[in-house]
Amino acid sequence: MSLDKRSVSRRAFLGQLLGGAAATWAAGYLRPELLWGQSSKQEPQGNPGLITRVTRPFDAETRVQEFASYLTSNDRFFVRSHFGPPPPEQITAKVWRLHVKGLVDQPLELTMEDLAKFDGVSVTAVVQCGGNGRAFHRPRAPGVQWERGAVGNAKWTGVRLRDVLSHVGVQSSARHLQMLGADRPVSTMTPLFLRSIPIEKAIHPDTLLATHMNGEPLPLLHGAPLRLITPGWMGDACVKWLTVLTLQAEEAKGFYMETAYRYPVPPVEPGTALNPRDMKPVEAMVVKSLIVSPVSGAALKLGPVTVEGVAWTGEGKVVTVEVSVDDGQTWENARFVGEDAPYAWRQWQFIWNPRQPGARTILARATDDHGQTQPMASPWNPGGFLWNGVDHIQVEVKSA
Repeated sequence: MSLDKRSVSRRAFLGQLLGGAAATWAAGYLRPELLWGQSSKQEPQGNPGLITRVTRPFDAETRVQEFASYLTSNDRFFVRSHFGPPPPEQITAKVWRLHVKGLVDQPLELTMEDLAKFDGVSVTAVVQCGGNGRAFHRPRAPGVQWERGAVGNAKWTGVRLRDVLSHVGVQSSARHLQMLGADRPVSTMTPLFLRSIPIEKAIHPDTLLATHMNGEPLPLLHGAPLRLITPGWMGDACVKWLTVLTLQAEEAKGFYMETAYRYPVPPVEPGTALNPRDMKPVEAMVVKSLIVSPVSGAALKLGPVTVEGVAWTGEGKVVTVEVSVDDGQTWENARFVGEDAPYAWRQWQFIWNPRQPGARTILARATDDHGQTQPMASPWNPGGFLWNGVDHIQVEVKSA
């Protein structure tokens, strides 16, 4: 059952789609300012809300204090790129097409106008890089050394993927949906970013073909003109600049499905030989929380301190967030504030009354309705995926 969808009238959605995104693209190349959304004129590397981890391809995470807002603004939303220089530069309304093929009754080539004929819907959902927190694994895992901010919460608007698939007629032998975007590696020796999801996720009523983000046309760095959104799953499934959907019997082949974005089940010790049969694709998110305020290193005065943060999980619901100020010896419940929607994060607050000056560590952990609770440290894996260790910050309490 679809839980967090807001229906958009067909006429309104058509107006958004064609009057917003398509009108923007109709003049030719996308304008540079739309890399970050209509309201921002900053270059990516000059954005004060982002921390650049890799310049080519461009990978940048959000500064945690930006998560004080329920929705993460488009220009402060983390950016993950696989190839450089990102993103594709020649996506226009006239040339863009979505090809749906494979095990279907009627292969189709869809334009933006074609997509606008489907019912529009919105879903608020967290999108998180599978490697968020990789920098905290010990020993270090190779890859972008994300810390805490390769995540964001946004309202995505588009059409249900299942409506498009129903239109083309999915054959009974189709068990997986392969996705391909318009981004391409510089070298022909580098594999394409091909991923697939099980058919059950593809036809879920909350899986979207998104054209808008937080009420604005998708910025180019976030996948314009079309991005797949798989609520509750990691961002590797949320393919950007989407151009080809292929229904097939097997999982996608290639490096980004058979080697990358996989982790061992059960966990293994570093240096252990891995059997490919014991590796599973990164899919659903795991329960996680972040302390947003105060920031690590803050100087606090004696007296009440409001500790604030966010918590989220995959295809479930966060039911508790606990805070510890004595290195995990005791825990107290935080209270939830703000909106409560499936797939989105929950904001929380905890009032702490430090009685003595000195250095203190604040810890936060979340539990979801599937019984998952954040561990003190995540099990190691060679790709550094799915880190969800207890979040912690250090602060200094001053006597005056």
